[in-house]
Amino acid sequence: MARFEDMGPASPVVESIRVDMVNPTARLLGKIRAAIAVALATILLIPVYVMIVTSIKSYNDVVAIPPKLVFEPTMQGFVFLFSERAVLSKAQLEEYQKNPGELDFIGQLALEAGQQVTGPSDYVGRLKNSLIIAGVSTVLSVVLGFFAAYAFSRFNVPGKNDLLFFILSTRMLPAVVVTIPLFLMYRTLRLHDTHLGMILLYTVFNLSFSVWLLKGFIDEIPREYEDAALVDGYSRLEAFFKIVLPQSVTGLAATTVFCLIFAWNEYAFSLMLTSEKARTAPPSIATMLGRGVVEWQAIAAGSVLFLIPVVVITFALRKYLLRGVTFGAIRQ
Repeated sequence: MARFEDMGPASPVVESIRVDMVNPTARLLGKIRAAIAVALATILLIPVYVMIVTSIKSYNDVVAIPPKLVFEPTMQGFVFLFSERAVLSKAQLEEYQKNPGELDFIGQLALEAGQQVTGPSDYVGRLKNSLIIAGVSTVLSVVLGFFAAYAFSRFNVPGKNDLLFFILSTRMLPAVVVTIPLFLMYRTLRLHDTHLGMILLYTVFNLSFSVWLLKGFIDEIPREYEDAALVDGYSRLEAFFKIVLPQSVTGLAATTVFCLIFAWNEYAFSLMLTSEKARTAPPSIATMLGRGVVEWQAIAAGSVLFLIPVVVITFALRKYLLRGVTFGAIRQ
């Protein structure tokens, strides 16, 4: 009987049969790894599922013991998130209940909790602050970090290793260690509770990460490409924009996602260095106390809406993230 080794060029079907017969252990290990990955993903997504479910529960369903798995969905949490309310007295509640048709959908949902809508909340403004501060600081940190990383990668900068370590050391500081000095400095410079102050702070803290990550990507781009461009008459700046920049798109995208996640989720600095004008969403969500009780459904609704933008951006750039966390692992 002819063996696979004695056959000529194999078709894809024959090749797959050969692999299955020769290496069944690899197939088994692949299935085990896939099962482990699915199990870990399921465990990690449980808090997200609980958060989403809590956002569409009523208060009574949220605090029910044991937890309710079957419930009637409601938008009460989102109504509470976007509105300021006042607790109605018993007499006022009876008055409104006599003519519920006079209230709109939002008013009726608030009435079910014994409350009256008095105006909009500040959540939209907080979310807008997060978009401005996180977006601008991310762009600045990536742009400045890219130029600095190129200089460290391509030129013999005096004391380069010491400078790189100094830049990285700024990332090692816990936020709580520098919050009080920053608070005093910002108050003196009148940067407290300003968009400019938070943008500068997030840019500085993201810059060290940006420089180190982008330097690794630029190091992988062969210098010969630029040398060839210089020989062809390009200037150093033209070679940078036409050769290095297009080949660094993967690194720029990955760095952008990581810097955005940090600036978007940052809590300590925003809590201590802002009060009203520039406060972002994370501390405002955590300080929602509700009216008489902690409105967990409103907190969950705010967390869900706060999660959506960064999830969308991360999903859109997902193909660059694996490259971003494994750069330098494979070298030719």
